[in-house]
Formats: sequence, structure tokens, C-alpha cells
Amino acid sequence: MTLTRRTALLACTAALATATATAQTASTAQWPAKTLRIVVPYPPGGSSDIIARSISQVMSDALKQSVIVENKPGANGNLGADFVAKSDPDGYTMLLCDVGALAISPSVYTKLSFDPSKDLRGVTMLAYSPHLLVVHPSVPVSNFKELVAYSKKNDLNFAVTATGSAPHVAGVALERASGARWQYIPYKGGVTAIQDTVAGQTQILMNGMLATLPHVQSGKLKVLGVSKATRMPLIGDVPTIAEQGVTGFESGTWQGILVPRGTPEAVVQKLNNAFITAIRSPEIRSRLAGQGAEVVTMTPTEQDQFFAKERARWATVVKAANIKLD
Repeated sequence: MTLTRRTALLACTAALATATATAQTASTAQWPAKTLRIVVPYPPGGSSDIIARSISQVMSDALKQSVIVENKPGANGNLGADFVAKSDPDGYTMLLCDVGALAISPSVYTKLSFDPSKDLRGVTMLAYSPHLLVVHPSVPVSNFKELVAYSKKNDLNFAVTATGSAPHVAGVALERASGARWQYIPYKGGVTAIQDTVAGQTQILMNGMLATLPHVQSGKLKVLGVSKATRMPLIGDVPTIAEQGVTGFESGTWQGILVPRGTPEAVVQKLNNAFITAIRSPEIRSRLAGQGAEVVTMTPTEQDQFFAKERARWATVVKAANIKLD
């Protein structure tokens, strides 16, 4: 190749790269230019769904585009997460889920069709809702220590949103730390787990406060403890599980937003700003607080770091309990 031809080829390549970068910049500047979709990988009525529907209209107003919520339940949230992970990285398809539960999946599933750490990236955390440990009113106990003692002499079924879910793994950690004994009954979501416990078909449930508290307030479920380091002001008379003998125990649902890896940084920052503004609005913050959820926001980097820590934390519990799914 002659010097002249090589120079011309390099010039064309540089011009193409510049044109592509310019087009991408222009596209990002015009974003969003169409409807945005928040994918919730669980059935309607759970904590993630409640939050998604609470903020969708505020997001729509802020971004001047329609924001729709789409439920894609299945495989403990992994079906919807896989869908988002393999979507175009353009910022129009987002995942709103329990980030802590997503961090557990790589340890539980031997064949996961995507890698959450490599195929998804954080945008921001939105809210934290501790787990409530509740029982059917027919269970003759009034605190966690009594439940542990009762479980050693009686058969108890512990409802979990799914095998390998955050409430399941938290229940296993609680069982191992306290010496309690119960049988885990998996469901396809928190709503059905709650319904069966309310009906008395299962006796124990650990689930996010946001979705579970209304059933405690109505008297259909009896709360024994909250899985937070400190008591929740909304139910200040309910002791933490740590107070009742399981030192340092803390779990819960961490609702956050993730997008496909490769989404332009400028779009991620726009989403971060819009979601934080929406979740911090006085109306939504007050509504969530009244249901037992705390607004917790993060930068994209902070959320990725949180995910890595949660993945390492729960991998230890999953390994010790030998929880594995194909």
C-alpha cells in the first residue's frame, strides 16, 4: 500500500469514527425521544411493582415521555432481568428489581443465562424495605425466641417468594443462626406467599415490609420482628431480630434501577438524576414512609459497589446451605 493510499484510508477511518461519535452525541442529547419501559421481573403487587407504579408518572412528567411499567415474572426475577440484560443499551429499557435478590442469583443458579455483574450496570438505588418476620395468628408465639422454641417441637411451613430468593436466603441465615427448624415452601412471588400465609396454609413468612405491613395492620398476620439494625419508627414497638438474640442480623429488599451494560454514560446520568428527583419528591417519599420503605439513593458507581458486596455476602450463606438450582 502506498503512503498516499494509507494516508487516505486513515483519514477515512478517522472521519467515520468522528461521524459515528457525533451521531451518538446527537442521539444522546435528544434522549429520550420515545417511550421508556420499566421492567419489573415479579408479579404485580410486590415491593418493586409498588415503587415502579408510584414513580412512573413523575418520571414521565420529568422526561416529557411516556413511562410504562411492564411485569415479566419468572425464575425468581431472572426472566425479566435476562430480558433487560439483552435489550438494546439505549436507556429505553430499564430493570426495577430487588438488587440484593439479583446479587444472590449467581450463587444459587448453576445455569444463569446472563451475568448480572457483566451484562447490567447500576443507575441508582431507590428504596430499602426491611423484611418483616410474620406468622399466622394461630401460631401461639409472641416473639422470635418463642418461635424458635415452638419450631423445635412442631412442624412449621415457611413461605418464601421463590427458592433462592432474598427472603429464602435470609430465612436460612436466621434458621442457622438460631437453631430454629422449619420447612421452606417456594412460591412464584411475594403476593401468593402472603396470601397463603394469611389463609393459614403456611405458618411463617419473611417478606418486604412494603408489601407485608398492610396485612399486619389489618390483623391478618402477626409480626414478630423486623430485619433492620434499628427499629422502624412506623412500628417502633416491634423489636429487631438482632435484639432478640441474632446479633447483627439484617436483611431486606433493596429496590433499584439497572440498565444493559453499554448504555451511554450521559444517558445513565440523566436516568440517575430523573429517578432520584422522582423518588425524593415529598409526595412519594411520604407515601413510601407510610408503608415502611425508606428512600435510599446512590450514584451508579455506588450501586455497582453495593451489588458486588451483596453478591459476596450472600454467596457464603448459599454455599453453607447448599442451595442450588439449574
